[in-house]
Amino acid sequence: MSDRQPHAEQTSHARGRILIVDDEADIRESLETLLTLEGYSIEEAPNATEGLRKMEQANYDLVLLDLMMPDRSGMEVLKEVRERDTETPICMITAYGSVEVAVEALKNGAQDYFSKPWDNEKLLLEIERLIARRRLERENTQLKRALKQRYSFPNIIGKSEKMLKVLDLVAQVASSRSTTVLITGETGTGKELIAKAIHAHSARADHTFVAVNSGSLPPDLLESTLFGHVKGAFTGAMATRKGYFEIANRGTIFFDEIGTIGIETQAKLLRVMQEKEFMPLGSGETVRVDVRILAATNADLKKMVEEDKFRADLYYRLNVINIQLPALRERREDIPALTEHFFDKYCQENEKFVAPDGKSLLGFDNEAMRILMDYTWPGNVRELENVVERAVVLATSPLASADVLPESVLHSQGMRLRQDDSTPLPADASLFEIVADYERRKIVETLESCKWSQTEAAEVFRIPLSTLNQKIKRLNIDVKRLAERARAEKAAG
Repeated sequence: MSDRQPHAEQTSHARGRILIVDDEADIRESLETLLTLEGYSIEEAPNATEGLRKMEQANYDLVLLDLMMPDRSGMEVLKEVRERDTETPICMITAYGSVEVAVEALKNGAQDYFSKPWDNEKLLLEIERLIARRRLERENTQLKRALKQRYSFPNIIGKSEKMLKVLDLVAQVASSRSTTVLITGETGTGKELIAKAIHAHSARADHTFVAVNSGSLPPDLLESTLFGHVKGAFTGAMATRKGYFEIANRGTIFFDEIGTIGIETQAKLLRVMQEKEFMPLGSGETVRVDVRILAATNADLKKMVEEDKFRADLYYRLNVINIQLPALRERREDIPALTEHFFDKYCQENEKFVAPDGKSLLGFDNEAMRILMDYTWPGNVRELENVVERAVVLATSPLASADVLPESVLHSQGMRLRQDDSTPLPADASLFEIVADYERRKIVETLESCKWSQTEAAEVFRIPLSTLNQKIKRLNIDVKRLAERARAEKAAG
């Protein structure tokens, strides 16, 4: 990390501070005009030496670096900068583009590569994405520093107020002597991660953590798995085996979906919790254990107690401390950080778009991210992880667009888009729905004026045809049906 101090002007420019290092004055002037109009603060360097001097003296949100300069090559500058600063985004710009040069630049730490002449729209989109990502990284770093004294839980991502309250409670519970914790929340909210965090930050961390998928085993096999058995206890018991309780002695055992355990097994589980002992199947000897029990469920255990489907005494024994995990739709502000975390994970696994520091170079463009922020996420964090993994597999460039999103996300009920434009939005419409509705109406209006030619409409909007097609698909605009209706109305009139 660089030890340079932020420039005093940096905070006065909301969009970001960019350094252009290029020996061609007309290139610098062109870039400065383009980026200044977009609200960026621009500084220039006419050669590599001056560029290095400026980078040593100040911080920038982005550096645009020419590959070929008289005094030193941009590749040499890139390598030197990366030795002391691995964080500032650097984009290479050159008139001598080739796949080999691009690959070398990315391996040496560049975030992207543009050939002259460049596409202004693509350049602006990539600059916006890189600066937004850099700022998010800074925010996350500051957050981690601020929270370091309170807790540090790997793989648990969240800075929303609801998640911070959960993590506060996890930190308190982990260090307590209470042996039972009930973790509740919808499917996919990360209940097992919370259980592992409690174990890892407890005095039991040096001993075994055992996770039991309660609903995947039949009652007889579940009892044998939990309590063990002696040789000959039942048909097929060819040897004596320890159960999970004995394996987890002095550690933690985690019951996922505790509500699926049968009534008979519930009684035996309660006895272990109360007496701290049990008998393996087929044995007459008791085994004493000291185990912390963590349980999770997405079911309403209290209702199950009322319906005699779950023992009341076990419920109250488990529910000494309850940790309720919020659904992802209740903490939407965590979506960008979660998305970045999963991009890092799956880009490394697939060996795609990975920077030298192990960070992902891939991300969603503004359109795709807006869709993700407005989606209801019935599958919660697990569903988001699957969406990002899909994007990594399908993406062909570092800026992933909405076309890599699954149909379930693109056409979710949460968008409430309509074919009948005369129907107003409901009073409780979200900001994203209001923006999407306006965008849809504007596209339909423009298509109609262009006699339903998508090519002409794209020219009017000054966007690529592919971008317009993506918007039409996302906004559920049936161009063929609307065109046929317009022709029918004209014929009738």
